[in-house]
Amino acid sequence: MRFIKNFLFWLIVVFGFIIILMYIFDVDYLLRAVRTIYFRGETTAFLDDYREFPNRTIEKGTAQPWALHKDYNKVKPTQRLTEAHKDLETVAYLIIKNDSIWHESYYDGYGKDSRSNSFSMAKSIVSAALFKAIEEGKIKSLDQKVSDFYPKFGTGMGADMTVGDLSSMASGLSWDERYYSPFSIVTRAYFDDNLEDVILGLDVTEQPGKEFKYLSGATELLGMVITRATGQTLSEYVSDKFWKPMGAANDALWQVDNPDGIEKAYCCIASNARDFSRFGRLFLHNGNWNGTQILSAESVQKMVTPRFDESPQYGYGWWIHNYLGKKMYYMRGHLGQFVIVIPQDNIIITRLGHLKGLQTDTDPHSNDFYVYVDEAYKMMGMMQPNDGEGNSKALTEADVLLQE
Repeated sequence: MRFIKNFLFWLIVVFGFIIILMYIFDVDYLLRAVRTIYFRGETTAFLDDYREFPNRTIEKGTAQPWALHKDYNKVKPTQRLTEAHKDLETVAYLIIKNDSIWHESYYDGYGKDSRSNSFSMAKSIVSAALFKAIEEGKIKSLDQKVSDFYPKFGTGMGADMTVGDLSSMASGLSWDERYYSPFSIVTRAYFDDNLEDVILGLDVTEQPGKEFKYLSGATELLGMVITRATGQTLSEYVSDKFWKPMGAANDALWQVDNPDGIEKAYCCIASNARDFSRFGRLFLHNGNWNGTQILSAESVQKMVTPRFDESPQYGYGWWIHNYLGKKMYYMRGHLGQFVIVIPQDNIIITRLGHLKGLQTDTDPHSNDFYVYVDEAYKMMGMMQPNDGEGNSKALTEADVLLQE
């Protein structure tokens, strides 16, 4: 009995000492990470982790239900799509054609009102909020300096950094985009309870506005700018300018660093496939929603046009691809969250789930993107043989299921 008491005493002492060291070396955010992620057996943020964090509500207004297509759910998923859903643990898959839901499938106990984490799809929403704030005159233009809002960035190369640089991922910020390292700045930003201090601790180490470099910290700083410019929290602004006018069926939740803090602008809106898809429909119609111009057509086209010729895969907050001879643009999030817009055929494809496909060094578009697009076209009987660059990307099952 004495041995057990001594063991427990020294165990407590050791753990106490470790915790003290974590505070001394400023890595106490790892306590939150261990409690919310690692003790659950996860190695990274997960689809339902919004329950583990404080959230701010993105309030809905009067709901505008989606129309159901006359052929709603008459066609089952292809075998290849079914296998991908199973192995990549899809929870929702929608095909929207001519503004009507043509197909929807849910898995793992999820349904049309189930919330899950948007992850970086939120970046597209934050950039839409930027362009809205510019249209309202609350931000002068894409060329307005970040230092107008945060003087900390008013010296050195930081003095050249604009809000457009933040949206287009050309910020030059000192940021390490590693999701699986407990000591990366991404992990700190996800779990720290003072996110503003984390971001204001960054430096500008590369010349802004010169080249595309995907950094979540840029979107977080952009969200902070929008908050200062509008005098509203991001959740309030997105609710007023988008969520309510688009008739979202449910309130959404946006993770914040602490109950009185700021939104994780680079990620972490908890909503459902149908409501996320509304942004796809808004952009499909060049910012028009049932006759109301929520966002100007010029803003939409700017966002879905590459800023840099050397990086044709990204515009302002939206990913871009030319595939099957068609221009496609999409919202994308960690673990394979997608809202894909194909204007030429008036199609939106939305997928939410637990795992993603392989991201190669040579293709900025992950392999599962091609599966969700190819199989949707097959289901609709619209897949046509193409030559040259329009070829369907025929991936093997192994290609699809390999994980980073």
